[in-house]
Amino acid sequence: MKYADLSTAELQSLHESISSHYDQFKAAGLKLDLTRGKPSKEQLDLSNALDGILEGFYLLQDGTDVRNYGGILGIPEARALGADILGLAPDEVLVGGNSSLTLMYQYIDLMQNHAGNSWHREAKAANGRVKFLCPVPGYDRHYTICEQFNIEMITVAMTEAGPDMAEVESLVSSDPLIKGIWCVPRYSNPTGYTYSDETVSRLSKLPIIAGDNFRIMWDNAYAVHHLADEPDELSNLMALARKQSTQDSVVMLASTSKITFAGAGIAFLGASVQNLAIFEQFLSGSIIGFDKVNQLRHVRFLKDSEALAAHMAKHQAIIRPKFDLVLAKLESALGGTGIAEWTTPRGGYFISLDTLPGLASEVVRLADEAGVKLTPAGATFPYGMDPLDRNIRIAPTFPSLDQLRQALEVFVVCIQLASVNKLLSR
Repeated sequence: MKYADLSTAELQSLHESISSHYDQFKAAGLKLDLTRGKPSKEQLDLSNALDGILEGFYLLQDGTDVRNYGGILGIPEARALGADILGLAPDEVLVGGNSSLTLMYQYIDLMQNHAGNSWHREAKAANGRVKFLCPVPGYDRHYTICEQFNIEMITVAMTEAGPDMAEVESLVSSDPLIKGIWCVPRYSNPTGYTYSDETVSRLSKLPIIAGDNFRIMWDNAYAVHHLADEPDELSNLMALARKQSTQDSVVMLASTSKITFAGAGIAFLGASVQNLAIFEQFLSGSIIGFDKVNQLRHVRFLKDSEALAAHMAKHQAIIRPKFDLVLAKLESALGGTGIAEWTTPRGGYFISLDTLPGLASEVVRLADEAGVKLTPAGATFPYGMDPLDRNIRIAPTFPSLDQLRQALEVFVVCIQLASVNKLLSR
């Protein structure tokens, strides 16, 4: 039944029933957390063999001792692993510490403040401000980086095929101070959408419009994080960019944060050989080399693309039931009511849900009072401001199935209660 079609008397009766359920949850003293997309303990346990895997043997195939200084670009074996994940050649990959976010931040710092024709210098000459395109809903950490560097964020609509490319191309062609776009191309955060072949092709041509100083920040965080048995296909942006001679505008990122140990993995930055050399020179002022011992541990553990796929299948077996539980609960409690819409991801770590306009903040508040913490409303938009106040990111991976089931019971009741209240106030 659609809530909007109910009479006032029917809504009041429904409100009484829902309020009773909600009050019971408030009295239960729950403490449940769905705020971040973290791996569960069971997922982390899959990589316990990392400890001790080197067995005192620290030499690479070329005889290099990984315990010593040097090698900003990373060990060759780890660069090859990163190349497999990103779809690049090994000489186009740098291997960093545990966080791809750090590499993103450092690369934006390079372009904003230190490059020969830095974004900041260009903006100052134009008496303007550097700008970035942000498909929404999107990843809050990208927005934080922009805020750190005083980069203005411009939202573009996210469709099931990726960013609205007509909107992207129009904005870029009309404003030379738009210097980049954030992309999570496979199983995007939080929608779970994968960019279509056409979208990737049009992105590869975007720097022709925007200029050589434009950067496509290709954060492929969920490149191997499949939920469906048949993974979504993603076109190779770098291969397409080479055909357009725009490869220097492509910066690719990934990490093992949700593959092995979230806080002790390795990260990858991929770029053209020329672009990578510039980034290496920039890093050389602050670091002699990243943790090569950990890089070797990961190479010995993950080995190759076949072993990596087998490892990720174990992750899938743990988290897919959680996604199935969320989707089943949303459908049973909210399906056909017209008060919420949600995505059905085939991979990644999140589900994106839209409430009726103006209700996301209220749902989050109600859930918090009932003992369930959700990602703040607006977090999936720049500056934390969702203009319609309707998007909520659901992160099912960390809690146990029982905890998740409890949290969902509260969550759907909060959506129902907020919606009925809104409809009664018409």
